[in-house]
Amino acid sequence: MGLRDFMDAVMGRSRLPKAKSDKLFAISTARITLESSLGLKPSGYAGICFKSIGATSYESARNEIEELLENSSKETQTEFRMEKDEFDFLWAIFRDPDFEDLVANIYLVSQTLEDRGFGEQILCAIYRFDSEPEAGTAGHGTKTGAGKAVYWIYNFKQGTYYPFIPLSNRQRDSPFEFRLRSAMEREMPVEKSVEKWYPLWGIPF
Repeated sequence: MGLRDFMDAVMGRSRLPKAKSDKLFAISTARITLESSLGLKPSGYAGICFKSIGATSYESARNEIEELLENSSKETQTEFRMEKDEFDFLWAIFRDPDFEDLVANIYLVSQTLEDRGFGEQILCAIYRFDSEPEAGTAGHGTKTGAGKAVYWIYNFKQGTYYPFIPLSNRQRDSPFEFRLRSAMEREMPVEKSVEKWYPLWGIPF
């Protein structure tokens, strides 16, 4: 499933639910457990994706978001870029070593879209964590090989998070994802229905 399938799954109805941003900040406190107990270190990258809007409204919304982020980045030093993907979805992608700044910028964009009446267009927010390299055969506990990219995806329509760990050949590390659910469901609103853990291939960060 790609972003087009994700949109069809969460938006395939005549009247779309409003975006739920109130539980977005749960990952701020959960990040401590993710790093200290599970070895998942924030990568410094996060993003928010939303469905493209009509041409005139799109340009207006994009300009407002870019102006907002430029002003915000002066204080937080957050780097950002905006780009469209092959499905014509718009991404706002952030880079900042301060995880709280990433969360704050995601919230700013979501609120700006909601205030302008585009809350129904918001698809998801994504935070990337990197797992520690797995222990190899070098001996003495030496860790070899690269760690995995672990994404926590916030579905604005459900107001819940779920883990997504992509592997090669469009496979996913489901056992690891289930372990993360067990470890984190008391600390953050993890989506209970596994069927709604939509895989998003081709995340641009």
